[in-house]
Amino acid sequence: MASKKFQKLSSSQVSIFRLKNRRGFAALCRNHLTEGRSPLQAFERMVKAVKRSGYQLSGNLPRPR
Repeated sequence: MASKKFQKLSSSQVSIFRLKNRRGFAALCRNHLTEGRSPLQAFERMVKAVKRSGYQLSGNLPRPR
């Protein structure tokens, strides 16, 4: 099976913010929305979500807003 080629994305394109009506944080990037109890967990879930669409996130965790 041939390996899938991923397009690279910068982690600066990910927005991480605190949810007001729930407990935790959310990450938003390229029409993907993920939630987690911490900013790191929301970002890790975002990495998996964009990978399914053929993108690969590179870089460190962006600062929550």
